[in-house]
Amino acid sequence: MKKLKELTMKDNWMFGAVMIQDDNCKQFLERILGFQIESLTIDLEKSIVYHPEYKGIRMDVIAKDENRTHYNLEMQVLPKDFLPKRARYYSSQMDMELLASGTPYRELPDVFVIFICDFDPFEIKKYLYQFQMRTKEGLELQDGSQYIFLSTKGEDKDQVPEELVTFLEFVRSGLEESEKTYKDPYIAKLQKDIQKIKDSREMGRTYMWLEEMMEEERKEAREEALGAVRKHILTVLNRIGEVPEEVESLLENEKDLKVLDQLFETALSAQEIEGFLQEMRKLCS
Repeated sequence: MKKLKELTMKDNWMFGAVMIQDDNCKQFLERILGFQIESLTIDLEKSIVYHPEYKGIRMDVIAKDENRTHYNLEMQVLPKDFLPKRARYYSSQMDMELLASGTPYRELPDVFVIFICDFDPFEIKKYLYQFQMRTKEGLELQDGSQYIFLSTKGEDKDQVPEELVTFLEFVRSGLEESEKTYKDPYIAKLQKDIQKIKDSREMGRTYMWLEEMMEEERKEAREEALGAVRKHILTVLNRIGEVPEEVESLLENEKDLKVLDQLFETALSAQEIEGFLQEMRKLCS
């Protein structure tokens, strides 16, 4: 992970730390949606936190306005072809949480799922992609859900508000460029808040703690992957014959996933255990 002082607006953690401030998130949403929001409340318990029950780290920002409209915001730096499915999941997740709290179907509020992408998710050079459910003939379903994908790689400046383009250019910028002077008051405020976060000892501790949690998750994921490959190797070998303790010991001590993958391929083509063991000794030496 980057050091805290190296983060910019496009980094998930910094984006979340800045956007969980009500006014920052409110102004951001107004730039996208084109209407005024009187009040906005951030759900801090569900935004950018590590929680053991989630088995992971949430990097999104959850909010609702005075009309009970719910918003889910998330920064995306690397292209992912499953983003539309992710948007669908987030929308259904918000619905299920509302239904679980006692909200009847007919009173489900409007929901917006918003991804800020440092790439062009649909590759037609637009800054703003906005989706609603509708028929092929154009009739809107009016189910209250909207999916918005913002792209820092857009080129249609004449089709979107200038303030939104300025924000996306700020997101796209590198560390040095992101610290230059912006005339836009909102961007200037974001810069100030980012610097406050970087200067805060408390936020520094929070970031270090998050880094430790993520590193622990990576270690756990690696151990799970190693364990899964070892199990597959033993399953294959047990079909050939009795597996000696030396094989089990060598497997347990091997920590290189590439070597274990090679051993798995070797096991698949092995005719007898002794031949596999000889190859295993070479790979594990």
